[in-house]
Amino acid sequence: MPQEHYDVAIIGAGPGGYVAAIRAAQKGFKTICIDKWVNKQNQSTLGGTCLNVGCIPSKALLDSSEVYAKLKSIGEHGIQVENIQVDIEKMMARKDKIVSSLTKGIESLFKANQVVWRSGQAKLVSPTEIKISSETITASHIILAPGSLPISIPHLSFDDKTIVDSTGALEFPNLPKKLGIIGAGFIGLELGSVWNRLGSEVTILEAQAEFLPMVDRQLADIAYKEFTKQGIRILLGTQVVKASSTKTGVQVLYQKGQKEEKLEVDKLVVAAGRRPYSEHIAESTSGLKIDKKGFIEVDQHCRTSLPNVYAIGDVVRGPMLAHKASEEAIAVIDTLTTGHGHVNYSAIPSVVYTHPEIAWVGKREEELKLEGIEYKVGTFPFAANGRAKAMNESVGLVKILGDKTTDKLLGLHVIGPFASELVHQGVIAMEFGASVEDLQLIIFAHPTLSEAVHEAALSADERAIHRVNKGLGVRG
Repeated sequence: MPQEHYDVAIIGAGPGGYVAAIRAAQKGFKTICIDKWVNKQNQSTLGGTCLNVGCIPSKALLDSSEVYAKLKSIGEHGIQVENIQVDIEKMMARKDKIVSSLTKGIESLFKANQVVWRSGQAKLVSPTEIKISSETITASHIILAPGSLPISIPHLSFDDKTIVDSTGALEFPNLPKKLGIIGAGFIGLELGSVWNRLGSEVTILEAQAEFLPMVDRQLADIAYKEFTKQGIRILLGTQVVKASSTKTGVQVLYQKGQKEEKLEVDKLVVAAGRRPYSEHIAESTSGLKIDKKGFIEVDQHCRTSLPNVYAIGDVVRGPMLAHKASEEAIAVIDTLTTGHGHVNYSAIPSVVYTHPEIAWVGKREEELKLEGIEYKVGTFPFAANGRAKAMNESVGLVKILGDKTTDKLLGLHVIGPFASELVHQGVIAMEFGASVEDLQLIIFAHPTLSEAVHEAALSADERAIHRVNKGLGVRG
Protein backbone atom coordinates (compact mmCIF):
# COMPACT_ATOMS: atom_id res chain seq x y z
CA MET A 1 0.00 0.00 0.00
CA PRO A 2 1.51 3.39 -1.00
CA GLN A 3 2.30 5.87 1.74
CA GLU A 4 0.04 8.88 2.20
CA HIS A 5 1.75 12.11 1.20
CA TYR A 6 0.98 15.61 2.45
CA ASP A 7 2.32 19.07 1.70
CA VAL A 8 2.45 19.91 5.41
CA ALA A 9 2.41 17.51 8.37
CA ILE A 10 2.20 18.81 11.93
CA ILE A 11 2.90 16.90 15.13
CA GLY A 12 0.89 18.42 17.97
CA ALA A 13 -2.53 20.07 18.04
CA GLY A 14 -2.07 22.72 20.71
CA PRO A 15 -2.13 26.49 20.06
CA GLY A 16 0.94 26.10 17.85
CA GLY A 17 0.00 22.94 15.98
CA TYR A 18 -3.68 23.56 15.29
CA VAL A 19 -3.05 27.15 14.19
CA ALA A 20 -0.30 25.96 11.84
CA ALA A 21 -2.69 23.35 10.40
CA ILE A 22 -5.49 25.83 9.76
CA ARG A 23 -3.16 28.44 8.27
CA ALA A 24 -1.50 25.84 6.02
CA ALA A 25 -4.86 24.61 4.75
CA GLN A 26 -5.99 28.20 4.12
CA LYS A 27 -2.91 28.62 1.93
CA GLY A 28 -3.87 25.60 -0.16
CA PHE A 29 -1.55 23.00 1.34
CA LYS A 30 -2.76 19.42 1.79
CA THR A 31 -2.40 19.25 5.57
CA ILE A 32 -2.43 16.65 8.32
CA CYS A 33 -2.24 17.27 12.08
CA ILE A 34 -1.39 14.41 14.44
CA ASP A 35 -1.90 14.47 18.20
CA LYS A 36 -2.19 11.79 20.86
CA TRP A 37 -4.17 13.82 23.45
CA VAL A 38 -7.00 11.88 25.11
CA ASN A 39 -9.37 13.60 27.54
CA LYS A 40 -10.72 12.19 30.80
CA GLN A 41 -13.58 10.58 28.88
CA ASN A 42 -10.89 8.68 26.95
CA GLN A 43 -11.77 10.55 23.76
CA SER A 44 -9.26 11.97 21.32
CA THR A 45 -9.39 15.75 21.39
CA LEU A 46 -7.65 18.81 19.97
CA GLY A 47 -6.25 21.89 21.69
CA GLY A 48 -3.34 20.39 23.63
CA THR A 49 -2.50 21.45 27.18
CA CYS A 50 -3.81 25.00 26.74
CA LEU A 51 -7.40 24.18 25.94
CA ASN A 52 -7.71 20.93 27.85
CA VAL A 53 -5.83 21.36 31.13
CA GLY A 54 -4.11 24.74 31.00
CA CYS A 55 -5.06 28.25 29.95
CA ILE A 56 -8.78 27.74 29.40
CA PRO A 57 -9.90 25.57 32.34
CA SER A 58 -7.74 27.56 34.76
CA LYS A 59 -9.27 30.84 33.59
CA ALA A 60 -12.75 29.37 33.91
CA LEU A 61 -12.06 28.48 37.54
CA LEU A 62 -10.36 31.82 38.17
CA ASP A 63 -13.48 33.59 36.92
CA SER A 64 -15.84 31.44 38.99
CA SER A 65 -13.77 31.90 42.14
CA GLU A 66 -13.51 35.66 41.56
CA VAL A 67 -17.29 35.94 41.24
CA TYR A 68 -17.59 34.14 44.59
CA ALA A 69 -14.98 36.40 46.21
CA LYS A 70 -16.73 39.53 44.94
CA LEU A 71 -20.10 38.34 46.20
CA LYS A 72 -18.64 38.04 49.68
CA SER A 73 -17.72 41.73 49.64
CA ILE A 74 -20.67 43.01 47.65
CA GLY A 75 -22.17 44.63 50.73
CA GLU A 76 -19.89 47.62 50.09
CA HIS A 77 -22.06 48.33 47.04
CA GLY A 78 -25.21 48.40 49.13
CA ILE A 79 -26.28 44.97 47.89
CA GLN A 80 -27.21 42.34 50.43
CA VAL A 81 -26.66 38.68 49.56
CA GLU A 82 -27.05 35.94 52.14
CA ASN A 83 -26.02 32.30 52.45
CA ILE A 84 -23.45 32.32 49.64
CA GLN A 85 -22.29 28.77 48.99
CA VAL A 86 -19.90 27.06 46.61
CA ASP A 87 -20.93 24.02 44.57
CA ILE A 88 -17.59 22.61 43.40
CA GLU A 89 -19.28 19.99 41.23
CA LYS A 90 -21.23 22.61 39.27
CA MET A 91 -18.17 24.81 39.02
CA MET A 92 -16.17 21.95 37.53
CA ALA A 93 -19.02 21.09 35.16
CA ARG A 94 -19.08 24.68 33.88
CA LYS A 95 -15.32 24.54 33.33
CA ASP A 96 -15.59 21.23 31.45
CA LYS A 97 -18.41 22.60 29.27
CA ILE A 98 -16.25 25.55 28.23
CA VAL A 99 -13.32 23.25 27.42
CA SER A 100 -15.53 20.91 25.39
CA SER A 101 -17.05 23.79 23.45
CA LEU A 102 -13.67 25.17 22.43
CA THR A 103 -12.05 21.84 21.55
CA LYS A 104 -15.05 20.91 19.41
CA GLY A 105 -14.71 24.33 17.82
CA ILE A 106 -11.25 23.37 16.59
CA GLU A 107 -12.68 20.15 15.18
CA SER A 108 -15.19 22.24 13.23
CA LEU A 109 -12.44 24.50 11.94
CA PHE A 110 -10.42 21.47 10.82
CA LYS A 111 -13.41 20.13 8.90
CA ALA A 112 -14.19 23.50 7.35
CA ASN A 113 -10.59 23.90 6.20
CA GLN A 114 -10.21 20.23 5.17
CA VAL A 115 -7.40 19.53 7.62
CA VAL A 116 -6.86 15.80 8.16
CA TRP A 117 -6.78 15.01 11.88
CA ARG A 118 -5.10 11.79 13.01
CA SER A 119 -5.04 10.59 16.61
CA GLY A 120 -1.94 8.76 17.80
CA GLN A 121 1.71 8.95 18.81
CA ALA A 122 3.73 10.54 16.02
CA LYS A 123 7.50 10.44 15.63
CA LEU A 124 9.81 12.07 13.12
CA VAL A 125 11.75 9.42 11.19
CA SER A 126 13.47 11.57 8.59
CA PRO A 127 13.08 15.08 7.08
CA THR A 128 10.19 13.76 5.00
CA GLU A 129 8.76 10.88 7.07
CA ILE A 130 6.57 10.60 10.16
CA LYS A 131 5.66 7.35 11.86
CA ILE A 132 2.15 7.18 13.36
CA SER A 133 1.79 4.02 15.42
CA SER A 134 2.46 1.29 12.85
CA GLU A 135 2.13 3.34 9.66
CA THR A 136 4.37 5.91 8.00
CA ILE A 137 3.35 9.01 6.07
CA THR A 138 5.48 11.40 4.05
CA ALA A 139 5.38 15.18 3.83
CA SER A 140 7.15 17.94 1.96
CA HIS A 141 7.25 20.09 5.10
CA ILE A 142 7.03 19.01 8.75
CA ILE A 143 6.27 21.18 11.77
CA LEU A 144 7.00 19.92 15.28
CA ALA A 145 4.72 21.36 17.97
CA PRO A 146 4.61 18.79 20.78
CA GLY A 147 4.30 21.34 23.59
CA SER A 148 5.53 20.85 27.16
CA LEU A 149 5.02 18.82 30.32
CA PRO A 150 5.00 19.69 34.04
CA ILE A 151 8.43 19.49 35.66
CA SER A 152 8.68 16.72 38.22
CA ILE A 153 10.68 17.01 41.44
CA PRO A 154 13.17 14.26 42.38
CA HIS A 155 12.07 11.99 45.24
CA LEU A 156 8.48 13.22 44.92
CA SER A 157 5.97 11.09 43.04
CA PHE A 158 2.40 11.93 42.08
CA ASP A 159 -0.39 9.69 43.31
CA ASP A 160 -3.06 11.71 41.43
CA LYS A 161 -5.11 11.93 44.62
CA THR A 162 -3.28 13.89 47.28
CA ILE A 163 -0.08 14.76 45.39
CA VAL A 164 -0.97 16.12 41.96
CA ASP A 165 0.33 18.30 39.14
CA SER A 166 -1.45 21.36 37.75
CA THR A 167 -3.90 19.15 35.86
CA GLY A 168 -4.97 17.44 39.08
CA ALA A 169 -5.45 20.83 40.75
CA LEU A 170 -8.13 21.61 38.15
CA GLU A 171 -10.11 18.50 39.10
CA PHE A 172 -10.46 18.56 42.89
CA PRO A 173 -13.93 17.10 43.69
CA ASN A 174 -14.19 19.12 46.89
CA LEU A 175 -12.54 22.00 48.69
CA PRO A 176 -9.21 21.15 50.36
CA LYS A 177 -9.08 22.66 53.84
CA LYS A 178 -5.31 23.05 53.56
CA LEU A 179 -3.57 23.22 50.20
CA GLY A 180 0.17 23.20 49.57
CA ILE A 181 1.66 24.34 46.26
CA ILE A 182 5.26 23.92 45.16
CA GLY A 183 6.17 26.82 42.89
CA ALA A 184 5.21 30.51 42.97
CA GLY A 185 5.24 31.03 39.22
CA PHE A 186 2.30 31.79 36.93
CA ILE A 187 0.66 28.40 37.44
CA GLY A 188 1.20 28.15 41.19
CA LEU A 189 -0.13 31.65 41.87
CA GLU A 190 -3.18 31.23 39.65
CA LEU A 191 -4.12 27.86 41.15
CA GLY A 192 -3.41 29.20 44.62
CA SER A 193 -5.71 32.14 43.92
CA VAL A 194 -8.57 29.86 42.81
CA TRP A 195 -8.58 27.70 45.92
CA ASN A 196 -7.73 30.53 48.33
CA ARG A 197 -10.79 32.49 47.15
CA LEU A 198 -12.98 29.45 47.61
CA GLY A 199 -11.80 29.00 51.19
CA SER A 200 -8.68 26.83 51.24
CA GLU A 201 -5.76 27.71 53.47
CA VAL A 202 -3.04 28.01 50.83
CA THR A 203 0.72 27.77 51.40
CA ILE A 204 3.10 28.21 48.45
CA LEU A 205 6.68 26.93 48.69
CA GLU A 206 9.08 28.66 46.31
CA ALA A 207 12.74 27.70 45.93
CA GLN A 208 13.86 31.11 44.65
CA ALA A 209 14.55 33.83 47.18
CA GLU A 210 13.07 36.49 44.91
CA PHE A 211 9.33 36.65 44.24
CA LEU A 212 8.33 36.63 40.55
CA PRO A 213 11.84 37.42 39.22
CA MET A 214 10.49 37.72 35.66
CA VAL A 215 8.27 40.64 36.73
CA ASP A 216 9.38 44.26 37.18
CA ARG A 217 10.43 44.47 40.83
CA GLN A 218 8.10 47.37 41.68
CA LEU A 219 5.10 45.37 40.49
CA ALA A 220 6.31 42.12 42.07
CA ASP A 221 6.56 43.82 45.46
CA ILE A 222 2.98 45.10 45.17
CA ALA A 223 1.80 41.63 44.14
CA TYR A 224 3.51 39.92 47.07
CA LYS A 225 1.88 42.29 49.55
CA GLU A 226 -1.56 41.85 47.99
CA PHE A 227 -1.41 38.05 47.82
CA THR A 228 -0.25 37.93 51.43
CA LYS A 229 -3.08 40.27 52.41
CA GLN A 230 -5.51 37.89 50.68
CA GLY A 231 -4.33 35.11 52.97
CA ILE A 232 -1.96 33.24 50.66
CA ARG A 233 1.15 32.20 52.59
CA ILE A 234 4.21 32.44 50.33
CA LEU A 235 7.45 30.94 51.65
CA LEU A 236 10.42 32.05 49.54
CA GLY A 237 13.83 30.38 49.53
CA THR A 238 12.45 26.99 50.53
CA GLN A 239 13.67 23.65 49.23
CA VAL A 240 11.26 20.72 49.38
CA VAL A 241 13.12 17.72 50.78
CA LYS A 242 10.35 15.16 50.78
CA ALA A 243 6.59 14.81 50.45
CA SER A 244 4.64 11.70 51.37
CA SER A 245 0.98 10.78 51.52
CA THR A 246 -0.52 10.09 54.94
CA LYS A 247 -3.92 8.87 56.13
CA THR A 248 -5.11 12.47 56.42
CA GLY A 249 -3.32 14.11 53.49
CA VAL A 250 0.29 14.98 52.72
CA GLN A 251 3.28 15.67 54.90
CA VAL A 252 5.86 17.99 53.31
CA LEU A 253 9.37 18.39 54.65
CA TYR A 254 11.16 21.51 53.45
CA GLN A 255 14.33 23.36 54.25
CA LYS A 256 14.43 27.11 54.74
CA GLY A 257 17.93 28.34 55.42
CA GLN A 258 19.56 25.87 57.79
CA LYS A 259 16.26 24.83 59.34
CA GLU A 260 14.12 21.87 58.27
CA GLU A 261 10.40 22.36 58.76
CA LYS A 262 7.20 20.39 58.29
CA LEU A 263 3.94 21.28 56.52
CA GLU A 264 0.74 19.23 56.81
CA VAL A 265 -1.81 19.71 54.00
CA ASP A 266 -4.81 17.90 52.55
CA LYS A 267 -3.54 18.22 48.98
CA LEU A 268 -0.18 19.10 47.44
CA VAL A 269 0.12 20.62 43.97
CA VAL A 270 3.46 20.46 42.19
CA ALA A 271 3.67 23.52 39.93
CA ALA A 272 7.43 23.86 39.56
CA GLY A 273 7.28 24.90 35.92
CA ARG A 274 7.22 23.10 32.59
CA ARG A 275 9.75 21.43 30.31
CA PRO A 276 9.74 20.80 26.54
CA TYR A 277 8.09 17.54 25.55
CA SER A 278 10.73 16.42 23.09
CA GLU A 279 11.93 13.01 24.26
CA HIS A 280 9.60 11.07 21.92
CA ILE A 281 9.41 13.52 19.04
CA ALA A 282 12.05 11.92 16.78
CA GLU A 283 13.95 8.73 16.13
CA SER A 284 17.54 8.94 17.33
CA THR A 285 18.66 8.32 13.75
CA SER A 286 16.70 11.28 12.37
CA GLY A 287 19.50 13.79 12.98
CA LEU A 288 17.26 16.28 14.79
CA LYS A 289 19.34 18.43 17.15
CA ILE A 290 17.96 18.75 20.69
CA ASP A 291 19.90 20.51 23.46
CA LYS A 292 20.59 19.25 26.98
CA LYS A 293 17.46 20.92 28.37
CA GLY A 294 15.24 19.24 25.78
CA PHE A 295 14.72 22.22 23.49
CA ILE A 296 14.79 21.59 19.76
CA GLU A 297 17.46 23.80 18.19
CA VAL A 298 16.06 26.28 15.66
CA ASP A 299 17.16 29.43 13.85
CA GLN A 300 15.31 32.76 13.87
CA HIS A 301 12.79 31.34 11.39
CA CYS A 302 12.08 28.21 13.49
CA ARG A 303 14.01 25.99 11.09
CA THR A 304 15.53 22.93 12.76
CA SER A 305 18.80 21.21 11.88
CA LEU A 306 16.90 19.17 9.27
CA PRO A 307 15.82 20.53 5.87
CA ASN A 308 12.09 21.36 5.60
CA VAL A 309 11.52 20.55 9.29
CA TYR A 310 10.39 23.35 11.61
CA ALA A 311 9.68 23.48 15.37
CA ILE A 312 7.51 25.94 17.28
CA GLY A 313 6.03 26.71 20.69
CA ASP A 314 7.14 25.41 24.08
CA VAL A 315 9.68 23.03 22.55
CA VAL A 316 11.86 25.87 21.21
CA ARG A 317 13.60 28.92 22.73
CA GLY A 318 11.55 31.80 24.06
CA PRO A 319 8.69 32.06 26.55
CA MET A 320 6.33 29.11 26.95
CA LEU A 321 3.19 31.01 25.99
CA ALA A 322 0.27 29.88 23.84
CA HIS A 323 0.14 33.12 21.85
CA LYS A 324 3.86 32.91 21.10
CA ALA A 325 3.35 29.39 19.70
CA SER A 326 0.44 30.56 17.55
CA GLU A 327 2.42 33.44 16.07
CA GLU A 328 5.36 31.16 15.31
CA ALA A 329 2.92 28.81 13.56
CA ILE A 330 1.64 31.57 11.31
CA ALA A 331 5.19 32.82 10.66
CA VAL A 332 6.34 29.36 9.55
CA ILE A 333 3.45 28.93 7.10
CA ASP A 334 4.03 32.46 5.79
CA THR A 335 7.68 31.52 5.29
CA LEU A 336 6.64 28.47 3.28
CA THR A 337 4.34 30.53 1.05
CA THR A 338 6.13 33.88 0.70
CA GLY A 339 9.62 33.28 2.04
CA HIS A 340 8.98 35.73 4.88
CA GLY A 341 7.54 35.21 8.37
CA HIS A 342 7.37 37.62 11.29
CA VAL A 343 7.44 37.22 15.07
CA ASN A 344 8.50 40.21 17.16
CA TYR A 345 9.93 38.46 20.22
CA SER A 346 10.56 41.79 21.94
CA ALA A 347 6.84 42.59 21.98
CA ILE A 348 5.30 39.40 23.36
CA PRO A 349 2.99 40.16 26.30
CA SER A 350 2.96 38.09 29.48
CA VAL A 351 0.09 37.85 31.96
CA VAL A 352 -0.48 36.42 35.43
CA TYR A 353 -4.25 36.05 35.86
CA THR A 354 -4.38 36.61 39.59
CA HIS A 355 -6.22 39.37 41.42
CA PRO A 356 -4.81 41.89 40.86
CA GLU A 357 -3.76 40.82 37.39
CA ILE A 358 -0.14 41.38 36.38
CA ALA A 359 0.82 42.00 32.75
CA TRP A 360 3.80 43.37 30.92
CA VAL A 361 5.52 43.76 27.58
CA GLY A 362 9.06 44.82 26.79
CA LYS A 363 11.91 45.51 29.17
CA ARG A 364 11.83 45.58 32.98
CA GLU A 365 13.54 48.42 34.81
CA GLU A 366 16.09 45.94 36.21
CA GLU A 367 16.99 44.78 32.69
CA LEU A 368 17.56 48.34 31.49
CA LYS A 369 19.91 48.98 34.41
CA LEU A 370 21.89 45.81 33.70
CA GLU A 371 22.14 46.66 30.00
CA GLY A 372 23.30 50.20 30.77
CA ILE A 373 20.44 51.81 28.89
CA GLU A 374 19.55 55.30 30.07
CA TYR A 375 15.82 55.46 30.51
CA LYS A 376 12.95 57.43 31.98
CA VAL A 377 10.05 56.03 33.92
CA GLY A 378 6.49 57.13 34.48
CA THR A 379 3.94 55.55 36.82
CA PHE A 380 0.32 56.17 37.66
CA PRO A 381 -1.63 54.43 40.45
CA PHE A 382 -5.13 53.09 39.99
CA ALA A 383 -5.93 54.70 43.34
CA ALA A 384 -6.00 58.01 41.41
CA ASN A 385 -8.11 56.64 38.54
CA GLY A 386 -11.83 57.45 38.70
CA ARG A 387 -13.03 54.31 36.93
CA ALA A 388 -10.91 52.05 39.12
CA LYS A 389 -12.23 53.74 42.25
CA ALA A 390 -15.82 53.32 41.06
CA MET A 391 -15.12 49.62 40.45
CA ASN A 392 -13.55 49.25 43.91
CA GLU A 393 -10.36 48.15 42.11
CA SER A 394 -7.84 50.78 43.16
CA VAL A 395 -4.87 48.51 43.90
CA GLY A 396 -1.92 48.67 41.52
CA LEU A 397 -0.43 50.93 38.89
CA VAL A 398 0.69 51.39 35.30
CA LYS A 399 4.41 51.81 34.67
CA ILE A 400 5.97 53.00 31.44
CA LEU A 401 9.65 52.87 30.49
CA GLY A 402 11.09 54.95 27.68
CA ASP A 403 14.52 55.58 26.20
CA LYS A 404 15.97 58.74 27.75
CA THR A 405 17.56 59.84 24.47
CA THR A 406 15.17 58.71 21.72
CA ASP A 407 11.93 58.58 23.77
CA LYS A 408 11.18 55.14 22.27
CA LEU A 409 8.75 53.08 24.35
CA LEU A 410 10.75 50.25 25.92
CA GLY A 411 8.22 48.62 28.21
CA LEU A 412 4.75 48.82 29.71
CA HIS A 413 3.92 47.10 32.99
CA VAL A 414 0.52 46.88 34.67
CA ILE A 415 -0.70 45.46 37.96
CA GLY A 416 -4.36 46.04 38.62
CA PRO A 417 -7.82 45.67 37.07
CA PHE A 418 -7.91 44.25 33.54
CA ALA A 419 -4.12 44.38 33.26
CA SER A 420 -4.40 41.53 30.73
CA GLU A 421 -6.31 43.87 28.41
CA LEU A 422 -4.52 47.15 29.13
CA VAL A 423 -1.09 45.70 28.35
CA HIS A 424 -2.00 45.41 24.68
CA GLN A 425 -1.92 49.18 24.36
CA GLY A 426 1.80 48.82 24.99
CA VAL A 427 2.07 45.84 22.62
CA ILE A 428 0.46 47.79 19.76
CA ALA A 429 2.52 50.90 20.51
CA MET A 430 5.79 48.95 20.56
CA GLU A 431 4.91 47.06 17.38
CA PHE A 432 4.51 50.40 15.61
CA GLY A 433 7.72 51.79 17.14
CA ALA A 434 5.89 54.42 19.18
CA SER A 435 7.50 56.90 21.51
CA VAL A 436 6.36 57.81 25.01
CA GLU A 437 5.25 61.15 23.55
CA ASP A 438 2.96 59.31 21.09
CA LEU A 439 1.06 57.89 24.07
CA GLN A 440 0.99 61.33 25.68
CA LEU A 441 -0.66 62.86 22.59
CA ILE A 442 -3.42 60.25 22.28
CA ILE A 443 -6.87 61.17 23.61
CA PHE A 444 -8.21 58.58 26.07
CA ALA A 445 -11.90 58.41 26.95
CA HIS A 446 -12.96 59.42 30.47
CA PRO A 447 -13.61 57.70 32.78
CA THR A 448 -11.64 54.60 31.77
CA LEU A 449 -8.92 52.42 33.21
CA SER A 450 -6.91 53.25 30.09
CA GLU A 451 -6.43 56.78 31.34
CA ALA A 452 -3.86 55.30 33.73
CA VAL A 453 -1.73 54.41 30.67
CA HIS A 454 -2.03 58.00 29.44
CA GLU A 455 -1.11 59.47 32.82
CA ALA A 456 1.82 57.09 33.23
CA ALA A 457 3.17 58.25 29.87
CA LEU A 458 2.71 61.89 30.91
CA SER A 459 4.42 61.30 34.24
CA ALA A 460 7.55 60.04 32.45
CA ASP A 461 8.13 63.70 31.52
CA GLU A 462 6.69 65.11 34.75
CA ARG A 463 3.50 66.13 32.97
CA ALA A 464 0.91 64.00 34.81
CA ILE A 465 -2.26 65.96 35.59
CA HIS A 466 -3.93 63.85 38.26
CA ARG A 467 -1.03 63.24 40.60
CA VAL A 468 1.96 65.11 42.03
CA ASN A 469 4.87 64.86 39.59
CA LYS A 470 7.62 65.58 42.11
CA GLY A 471 10.02 62.68 42.41
CA LEU A 472 9.11 61.17 39.07
CA GLY A 473 10.72 61.80 35.72
CA VAL A 474 14.10 60.77 34.39
CA ARG A 475 16.14 57.92 35.82
CA GLY A 476 19.29 56.62 34.29
